[in-house]
Amino acid sequence: MPHADTSLVPDSIKTKSEFWTHVHDQLEILMGGQRHWVSNLSNAASLIYNSLQAFPSNFGDGERSVNWCGFYLISSLFPQPRFTDASMDPESQTRASTNMLLGPFSGRPACQWIEVSPRPRGVCGDAFVKRSTVLVLDVLTYPGHIACDGDTKSEIVCPLILRKGGEDIVVGVLDLDCLAIGGFDADDQVGLERIAALIIRSCDW
Repeated sequence: MPHADTSLVPDSIKTKSEFWTHVHDQLEILMGGQRHWVSNLSNAASLIYNSLQAFPSNFGDGERSVNWCGFYLISSLFPQPRFTDASMDPESQTRASTNMLLGPFSGRPACQWIEVSPRPRGVCGDAFVKRSTVLVLDVLTYPGHIACDGDTKSEIVCPLILRKGGEDIVVGVLDLDCLAIGGFDADDQVGLERIAALIIRSCDW
């Protein structure tokens, strides 16, 4: 099967539960034989985003579409700069080293970083610090919401939690935005948390 065909959604899939099981299984196949997080998260963001576009009964490409799907990750996962601009603002360097940085995504351009220390900002920051999924039915009612795209009406963010040596390490978050108020529900949360767990165990961090 061509890699692009993994984002096709069969007509037999009707419910969100069936949809997320399908996406999970397709992603598992897509990541087979590859453990680098950059490659796997790139394909994961594209697969989720395009599969949602191909599921018109619940999302599709209209007024209920998901307009962004991607990842924010702790800065230590990224290659450290070998050459830097001496005139770079020291405050910018501090922000980059202590907060999450933009990772692979599908959708419009997004915020370059998300603050998690000393005080978390937005839905992504809260999900990271709380180590639990945050589902927001209406972003305009969420304190501290970061409006990367003014068209976004609802959002869901799942933390990526690596369990190593008896310790839980949050390496980042999976973030989805929707154009509709109440775009996500408990079925989406269950499905996305399964996908987040799959991504964690399929990558070397």
